[in-house]
Amino acid sequence: MQDKFKKMNKKNLIIALLLAVVLGVSGVWYFIFYRPRLPRDITNEDAVSVTSKQIVKEFQTNEAEAYKKYPTSKVVEITGEIAECGKDQSGHPTVSIKSDDPFSNVFITLRQSKQLEAKVGTKITVRGIVTGFLSDVLINEGVVTKQ
Repeated sequence: MQDKFKKMNKKNLIIALLLAVVLGVSGVWYFIFYRPRLPRDITNEDAVSVTSKQIVKEFQTNEAEAYKKYPTSKVVEITGEIAECGKDQSGHPTVSIKSDDPFSNVFITLRQSKQLEAKVGTKITVRGIVTGFLSDVLINEGVVTKQ
């Protein structure tokens, strides 16, 4: 009879461990892929003000130092002339702001679709978060503050 209980306890222990692993993997998957991210309210945060020409030049000159100056924890407020307006693959509005280099601009993905009323060639100020540099300085979570 004791052998029967030992086998039962091992079986229950294995089932409990498998259940814990499945729940753990499901929890990690949920928090990485499905949990909605709450957007930051960057309109009220302190921002580093910079022109589009200046930020592009800083990233081209010394990318490592530029990332230290503009980390994702800081909000950046960029002013410049609109080079192009469009939408990304998700349907979010985008705007490119000119720099001194014809091959590098500041590319901003805006948060809301009805936000941009300015046209190409006009001056604009946008707040956002620097997310990378691939010939263009990439900004996400953009909010237009001045058109």
